[in-house]
Amino acid sequence: MNSLTETPSTEHVDLLVGGMTCASCAARIEKKLNKIEGVTATVNYATEKASVDFVADVSPDELVATIEQAGYTAELPKPAVAASQGDSDTPVADDPTAALRRRLLISIVLSVPVIAMAMIPALQFTNWQWLSLTLAAPVVVWGAWPFHQAAWANLRHGSATMDTLISMGTVAAFGWSVYALFFGTAGMPGMTHPFELTISRVDGTGNIYLEVAAGVTTFILAGRYFEARAKRRAGAALRALLELGAKDVAVRRNGVEQRIPVDQLLVGDEFVVRPGEKIATDGVVIEGTSAVDASMLTGESVPVEVGPDDQVVGATINVGGRLVVRANRIGSDTQLSLMAELVEQAQTGKAKAQRLADRISGIFVPIVIALAVATAGFWIGAGGSAAAALTAAVAVLIIACPCALGLATPTALMVGTGRGAQLGILIKGPEVLESTRRVDTIVLDKTGTVTTGTMTLLDVITADGERPDEVLRLAGALEDSSEHPIAKAIAKGAREKVGELPYVEEFANMEGLGVQGIVDGRAVVVGRQQLLADWSQRLPEQLVELTHQAEAEGKTVVAVGWDGRARGALVVADAVKPTSAEAVRQLRALGLTPIMLTGDNEGAARTIARQVGIDDVIAEVLPRDKVETVKRLQAEGKVVAMVGDGVNDAAALAQADLGLAMGTGTDVAIEASDLTLVRGDLRAAPDAIRLSRKTLATIKGNLFWAFAYNVAALPLAAAGLLNPMLAGAAMALSSLFVVSNSLRLRRFKSLMPRPTGDG
Repeated sequence: MNSLTETPSTEHVDLLVGGMTCASCAARIEKKLNKIEGVTATVNYATEKASVDFVADVSPDELVATIEQAGYTAELPKPAVAASQGDSDTPVADDPTAALRRRLLISIVLSVPVIAMAMIPALQFTNWQWLSLTLAAPVVVWGAWPFHQAAWANLRHGSATMDTLISMGTVAAFGWSVYALFFGTAGMPGMTHPFELTISRVDGTGNIYLEVAAGVTTFILAGRYFEARAKRRAGAALRALLELGAKDVAVRRNGVEQRIPVDQLLVGDEFVVRPGEKIATDGVVIEGTSAVDASMLTGESVPVEVGPDDQVVGATINVGGRLVVRANRIGSDTQLSLMAELVEQAQTGKAKAQRLADRISGIFVPIVIALAVATAGFWIGAGGSAAAALTAAVAVLIIACPCALGLATPTALMVGTGRGAQLGILIKGPEVLESTRRVDTIVLDKTGTVTTGTMTLLDVITADGERPDEVLRLAGALEDSSEHPIAKAIAKGAREKVGELPYVEEFANMEGLGVQGIVDGRAVVVGRQQLLADWSQRLPEQLVELTHQAEAEGKTVVAVGWDGRARGALVVADAVKPTSAEAVRQLRALGLTPIMLTGDNEGAARTIARQVGIDDVIAEVLPRDKVETVKRLQAEGKVVAMVGDGVNDAAALAQADLGLAMGTGTDVAIEASDLTLVRGDLRAAPDAIRLSRKTLATIKGNLFWAFAYNVAALPLAAAGLLNPMLAGAAMALSSLFVVSNSLRLRRFKSLMPRPTGDG
């Protein structure tokens, strides 16, 4: 009772779990762990991790032992250095799809002739059955080995899954075939399978089912391969996040500047960041002024001006002058590491999307096994021979073995994802689809999603008597020499509107304020109003009023002056994509409520939201706030989809019930999402949801008919009326239906017009 009175402190560990083949495996491990006093665990099948909180009395080794006793493997996470070395040394060995792909390809090569000989009498030469045995044996023993292993683990724990049925069905079909070949009449020279679909009561010792055993194994392996390929991406978001950081850093120690790996940096070290470099870690500026592109963290489209005593964040980019920064957080304490942790927590905490086939098999498998035993008992009790009883029992297991189930999900997924790829929509896996049907709220990031994500020249405002093209020509020429993103937008806009830009002399960058130089013999100043005021060039009243109005809408205004007078102002902002308003209308038509969620300022967000028809706006939020906002919406009972493109969106994309990343965005956002929209067109989002819903409906239809064929044939098998040709035909017919039903997804039509001028 001491533990209750002392309220012991808890520790946390994420264990890497191996050997899980379906969601019921994860549930079993979770149940075993939670039986230990002082342990709270959640096990995620998709990420293959157990997230465990435990009291001090429990050791991590005890947790590992408990998982291993349940028939699975478990290991503690490796230290970062060791893990990275291991990854670099054995990249292929760590790829679970490589072994599966090899197993699948060899099984296909061996199975095709077995199925062909069984189904086409013309190929049944003398002693063809022995060649079938030779080819089918490696498929059933080696190809299906993962299913046999899983079935044995399930048997030891008194449970049954699809693996149990697959293993029993294939072993029964193969075992009976071997018996019929060696001890029955099936091994005699000249034995054939006539192509007839008649129902007749047979002894069974003259029939072989090798094509069923090999075909089922190969079909199910194909399904597992496509599933494993999708699952392999689960940890890619974290790897991409951590790769964003700087690899080395110019540190100042004892008055000497030296370059060292970033992991050798210490708290309190002073390091130099030159223009264009990534800031190595979180810290405070002690020398210099510059503009820092922090959009990966804040979503703010305009670079942030920083100077002495300002905080900067690791992995953001210095786009202006030279900075000296004192490190105040390193390693796992940095913002970047925190974001990686948020993504992992969001992925681990996702609701486990159990495969529908596994849920049904929890009921279906025990019923089939019981029916097979009852069939054998009935035949023996009715005075039938042991061979006839065994034939009927084996037929029950064979016809129930779900070859079409192995195709139901992967074929619909392959056709759906293939059609999606043609339309610029990438779907990651079957788990993704379950959320799309229930989504009722869609959260849209602003920068790069609703807007272009790059600064664009929107307007030129001039004082009385000034020509807009002249103001733009001189300002553009001066800004063309600057690397600042706003300067680049002005120079690009000027070049598009007025053509070639004149030569600049005596260019000078006034850090944090603007630029100056001589253009066409005029002393031109471009930058903040303060810079022009320092040169006694104050903006006229009407320009000041228009400037305030533009800034209230979240736009950036750059003043232009020369020869002692302010001549105009340039308005720069992140422009709305021309297709965003139409996309929002389509999302509403699907029954979704759009919400804009952005790290940008309130004024800019409200202005953009009005233009595209969004009523709900949540602005000025950091990555953690984005995750919390998604969680809050989910707590209110909403099923949330999230569309984003930046690193700052990654954790929220992972937390959302459905994450959609713009393909024009960062790798981190793409890896953390469930769906990727390859084109930077938001209209792909409603198309993606429609296609996902259609694909899910197809998978469910496939699963229903796959079971329906098996269930309809079970009474025939139990009655001893199932000949091998009929069993093969039932298998082929159910598979053919599943494939043809899936192929209908190729006719899915996008609501987007084909690309024209606006792309």
